[in-house]
Amino acid sequence: MKNWLRRHLLFALIVVLPTCGAVVYYGLIASDVYISESRFLVRSPQHQSPSGLVGQLLQGTGLSHSQDDTYSVRDYILSRDALEELDSKLNVRGLFSSPDVDLFDRFPGIGWWNQSFEKFYLYYVKHVGVEYDPVSSISILTVRAYNAKDAYRVNRMLLDMSEQLVNTLNDRSRRDLINFADNEVKLASDKAKAASLALLNYRSSQAVFEPDKQAALQLEEVAKIEQELVSTEAELVQIKKLSPENPQIPALNSRAVSLRQAIASEASKVTSPHGSFSARAPSFERLALDVEFADKQLGVALAELESARAEALQKQLYLETLVQPNLPDHAMEPRRFRSMITVLIISMVAWAVVSILIASVREHAD
Repeated sequence: MKNWLRRHLLFALIVVLPTCGAVVYYGLIASDVYISESRFLVRSPQHQSPSGLVGQLLQGTGLSHSQDDTYSVRDYILSRDALEELDSKLNVRGLFSSPDVDLFDRFPGIGWWNQSFEKFYLYYVKHVGVEYDPVSSISILTVRAYNAKDAYRVNRMLLDMSEQLVNTLNDRSRRDLINFADNEVKLASDKAKAASLALLNYRSSQAVFEPDKQAALQLEEVAKIEQELVSTEAELVQIKKLSPENPQIPALNSRAVSLRQAIASEASKVTSPHGSFSARAPSFERLALDVEFADKQLGVALAELESARAEALQKQLYLETLVQPNLPDHAMEPRRFRSMITVLIISMVAWAVVSILIASVREHAD
């Protein structure tokens, strides 16, 4: 045996020793790795061009995928924030530091002196993965753990956290869109109320409701008095011709004077520069225009608010879990026999290369 080792020391060091180590580790030491897998899709009601079979199927429901937001969810799952929240809810550090896990796979491994969060994060991203298929827009969430229930729980919690993230994005987008439009409605409503109140106060203080209509009615009254004046003057002229000494003449003259005074008085209510309907009309029209403009602004603001609400609904995101996390009943890793064979093959190749190099060096030296 010693003679064989001396002759084949290189083979023993490069092939036999690593292969025996692989057999011992993968056969006796390495912990079983359970893999829980789920599939999800992030979509929104916006109509977009479908891609792939799933995209075409979703188009019929009025829902389409949102690629940018899918990447956002992926980045969140693989982020430090997600790890902190996950650790606070499930104590994943304790799960991966369990003594039931072999020394080389557990956290922190052989570097027990370094248990920093950054090292744990690097450990986390090796056990959690998210793959995105741009054709179908489906994301595959894979969790590796050393216990079937742990793998399922971590996968389930990550999906719940991702859905909560999507809901948070929805709330923030909805608030940003609607709050601005709602503030515009409040401003327009305040302006409309102020304009209406100013017009109401002006009507009360000036005793006027509709100057144009009231002036028209006043002019109708003047026209009636003028007709009565014309009739009185005609009667007066006729009486003077027929009977200059008629006792009705003074009465008719007095009536004509009264009618002229009434006409002047009533006409002044319409046309005088102070206190008439004509004088009060400009201010009234300005206040009325303010009311009309404020009402139109309010109508536009209300329309924009409804549009913002509709847009918020269109931008609403949904995280749809297409395949629920599975509870694995068999350890998928490590592939023990294949790993042993792989180590053996790599060792043989390395031994062959080293042997050729040594033989070449010896031949060159000779």
